[in-house]
Amino acid sequence: MVLMSAQGQTVKDITMLMQVGEDYVRDVIHAFNERGFDALDPQWGGGRPKTISDEVREHICLIARTSPADWKITACSTWSLSKLADHLIKQKVTAAISRETLRRILREGKVSWKTATTWKASTYPEFIAKMHRVLALYDTPPADGRVICVDEFGPLNLMPRKGKAWGPVRRPRRLRATYNRYNGVMHMLRRSRSGHRQAVLPHPPAQALARVPRPAQALRARWPGQKLYVVLDNFSPHKHVEVRTWTADNDVELVFLPTYGSWLNWIESEFAALRYFALNGTDHRSHGEQNAAIASYVRWRNARAEPKTTFAPDSPIRSWTDYPANAA
Repeated sequence: MVLMSAQGQTVKDITMLMQVGEDYVRDVIHAFNERGFDALDPQWGGGRPKTISDEVREHICLIARTSPADWKITACSTWSLSKLADHLIKQKVTAAISRETLRRILREGKVSWKTATTWKASTYPEFIAKMHRVLALYDTPPADGRVICVDEFGPLNLMPRKGKAWGPVRRPRRLRATYNRYNGVMHMLRRSRSGHRQAVLPHPPAQALARVPRPAQALRARWPGQKLYVVLDNFSPHKHVEVRTWTADNDVELVFLPTYGSWLNWIESEFAALRYFALNGTDHRSHGEQNAAIASYVRWRNARAEPKTTFAPDSPIRSWTDYPANAA
């Protein structure tokens, strides 16, 4: 309005173009003439004052994070918005409060609806020592060899798998609910070299892992003359006497993770994406078809993967001196 007035347009012209009243246009122009650019700053009124104080809001968030059992309420094990609102009124924390107001208070207090998860604490006495050994290999790979993370992905059955995809509203894609477990089960063995991209080795049947596997020989042939530090979990075939004998004879050191410490294996970070993009929402009818889908995704991933250089640099695990009971 100020610019239009400066260009010589009349109040009536400005009113027609801006779809506002003439008095409002004049007030804006007069205010600008009197106070300059300060008149253009919006003067927010702040809306209606809060009827629930900040102290009460904080108290509501504290109660929401408790369990009904903490208040001797045995009829339910978790709060709904309605039950929580009734409880707040009964405890005289606040007067009548709507579910929407309660939802906003919880959101502003960073209290969200979460699913409970389970965790397992390791009882392995040398957990910290083994963890630091693995982290040291990731942080500063030995100059005399390669650090390789190995793990199995499976079991891979032939079955319809739920997944998410774009589709018409209220018209989800349907997959068959019944199936037969024909053609057996397979595992995928996957390895990742520290500081490099990932790769997939052949998909052997589960029972084949109990012997010196071809994948281990392929790793040895890939880097001849260099020592291999293989990070892997405590899956019993990994400790088979024939595997240990072969690795000792071929300059391969097996670096076992502590129990319940599979998250220390760097290859684990790739499995969630592989399952999401290659398997979820599929219904493969043969292992050949399923293996081809997995291999296709891995080729796509390898072509775009960035070198792995840091493992959980800001994680609390870096400062652990003992294994906390609530580590998960």
